[in-house]
Amino acid sequence: MANKSLPGKLIVKTGKFVWTTMWQIMMSQLAPRSKTGEYLRPESQFRNFINTEPNNPYQPAANRYRLYVGLGCPWAHRTLVTRALKGLEEAIAVSIVYPDPDAGIWVLSEPELGCHTVPELYQLAQSNYQGRSTVPILWDSKTNTIVNNESAEIIEILNAEFNHYARHPDFDLYPQALQEKIDWWNDKIYHAVNNGVYRCGFAQTQQAYENASQELFTVLDEIDATLKTTRYLCGDRPTLADVRLFTTLFRFDIVYYGLFKCNRRRIRDYSNLGAYLRDLYQLPGVAKTCDLESVKRDYYGNLFPLNPGGIIPTGPDMTNLLQPHNRERITS
Repeated sequence: MANKSLPGKLIVKTGKFVWTTMWQIMMSQLAPRSKTGEYLRPESQFRNFINTEPNNPYQPAANRYRLYVGLGCPWAHRTLVTRALKGLEEAIAVSIVYPDPDAGIWVLSEPELGCHTVPELYQLAQSNYQGRSTVPILWDSKTNTIVNNESAEIIEILNAEFNHYARHPDFDLYPQALQEKIDWWNDKIYHAVNNGVYRCGFAQTQQAYENASQELFTVLDEIDATLKTTRYLCGDRPTLADVRLFTTLFRFDIVYYGLFKCNRRRIRDYSNLGAYLRDLYQLPGVAKTCDLESVKRDYYGNLFPLNPGGIIPTGPDMTNLLQPHNRERITS
C-alpha cells in the first residue's frame, strides 16, 4: 500500500499551533505581560545608595566597588558611559558577564567570590533572594553584597559620590539647576523609548504592539524637534537624560529596528536625532563603551522566541557614527 503524506494544510496548522503555544510559554518566562498582552518590566529590588552620611554602611571609596555589566545590555551600558564621562575607570572596577542562551542567565567569564553565574552572586548577597538576576550590579567588595541593581540610581551614584576619585569631578551630569528638567525627560523617555522598544518587541498582542509603537515614534519625533534648537536635551551640555537615551539610540538601528519591529524609521533617518547620536558617541571615552558585535550577539543570538534560528545579521554599517555631527553650532 502506498504511503500517504499528511495534507500540507494540516501540517501547517499543526505546526502553527505547536509553535504558537511554545512561543507563548517562552514569552511568559522572558517577558511578563498584562492581560492585554503588554510587556511589564519588573522593579529592581536592591536600592541602597553610596554616600557620606554617618550611618550609611556604603561610604565612597576607590577600589571598593565593582560594576557587573553585560555589553549588550542598554541598562548596564548606562553605567559604563557615566563611568567613562566622569573618569572613574581607575576607581570603579568592571566585570563583564555574558548571556547563556540555554540557561537564560548571565554567566561570569571566570569565577569570582566562588560564583560562576550572576544568580549565584545574587544568592551570595541575599541567600533567600527570589527575584530576577539582572545587570547592572553595583557590588560592594567590603561586605560582599549588592548595593544597587537599578541602573537609573547607579548612574546618579557614579555621577555624585566619587568626585574625589574622578578625573573629571566638575563634569556634573545631574546639576541641581537642571534636575527638574532632567527628571521630566527621564520619565518621558523611559516609558516611551527605553522601555518602549521592549514593549514593541515583547508585545504579545497586535494592539499592545501598535500602542507601544505609536508612543515610541511620537516621542522620538518630539525629541527630534527639540534637538533642532538645543544641542542636548537640557541645554548645551550632556546630562544623565542624554546618557539614558543614548544607550537605546545606539542599539536602535542595530537590533530594535528589525528584531523588535521598531521599523517605522531608523535613527539615522532623523535629521536631528541622527546627528545627536553621533555627537554623544564621539564624546571622550563613550565609543570605547560601545560593542557592536556584543549587542548583535546578545540580542539575535539569545532571544530565542524572537529569533529561533539564532542567525546574527552581518549589518548594519555603523561607521556613520564617526561622521561629523556639526551640533556644536547649535546655541541653546
